[in-house]
Amino acid sequence: MQKSQAQEFSFIIAAGGQGSRFNSHERKQFMTLNNKELWVHSAEIASQTGIDEIILVIPQECMTRDYNCSVNIKLVAGGSSRPESVMNGLLASSKKYALIHDGARPLLTANLIEKLINNTTDERGCIPVMPVSEALKHISGDDISSVPREDLYTTQTPQSFNREKLILALRNNMQVKDEAEAWLDSGNKLNHVAGERENIKITYPEDLEFAQKLSRENIIMRTGIGYDIHRLIPERKLILGGVLIPDSKLGLLGHSDSDVLTHAVMDSILGACRLPDIGNLFPASDEKFKDANSIELLSQVMSLVKSSGCEVDYVDSVVKAQVPRLNKYRDEIIAGLSKFFEFNLKFKSGENLDDNGRGLCIEAQALATVIKRRCE
Repeated sequence: MQKSQAQEFSFIIAAGGQGSRFNSHERKQFMTLNNKELWVHSAEIASQTGIDEIILVIPQECMTRDYNCSVNIKLVAGGSSRPESVMNGLLASSKKYALIHDGARPLLTANLIEKLINNTTDERGCIPVMPVSEALKHISGDDISSVPREDLYTTQTPQSFNREKLILALRNNMQVKDEAEAWLDSGNKLNHVAGERENIKITYPEDLEFAQKLSRENIIMRTGIGYDIHRLIPERKLILGGVLIPDSKLGLLGHSDSDVLTHAVMDSILGACRLPDIGNLFPASDEKFKDANSIELLSQVMSLVKSSGCEVDYVDSVVKAQVPRLNKYRDEIIAGLSKFFEFNLKFKSGENLDDNGRGLCIEAQALATVIKRRCE
């Protein structure tokens, strides 16, 4: 699938429900899985396929809450029912086609999105389906009867359609269980692709527990180490973790801004992702990196990480310096780097040993943990 093809699709996340069956004081779409709200997982996967319009439909009263997501999203207020909420998302979209996804299905994969996109046309929508594998029974009062399961399928999301045709279909029937029902009721045709067993919908508390188990089983965790050292010299600014240290009379010698901490952090992340180190990515022999802002270089590294299918989980670091005293800047440095990932920092003295202990240099070490999902 070409990314240009994905850019013809909007990805609409229906997260406007009350989640009453979840039996929680918090709306289920805002519950967390691996420290992210459920809907965030789907938004990030959609972005990886090249989709650049992601719409999150939420209850009107939730429009002012904070939404922490690594990709750009458009917030749209939902309605009193799912069809109304989906309609609001469709009307806010600018694309020719739309993928409609449940906000409480966090284990979506890029592969499923791509299959749906490749099988959607102007005339035919496309849905993911799974064959019913359990024996079925119909219960009415005390009467129980068997229901043949042959040719029966359950339907998942995302569901993919021509946007204008889906708007017309929903206007004709706002009492449907899903978008495919409205589409078919309007006389339109559907393609179907194989759904995924792990693409479960979080409806009850035990579903979230199951999703946590599936998520743990489908991720690879990797660690990487980073180390950097720069000599202290006069007439240079001292920058650590993107923060200017104003009371230092010495700065670090180097081709870029010589931010020894950010350099170590970048190398730890790149190592965990099996990517080249900063010496290869941003060589000192290249004049365009002279006095480069290391935080801007970190932003480029994070783009590479995303393209590799990895995600930074946590970075721990140590800065070793005899001079200057740095602990008062710790919170500011952590706050800046925590915009990219969860981050921790310690300062250690050189204890008057070696060049560091004599105040001739500053060293930094970092250890990064990244995750990569097997299903992507």
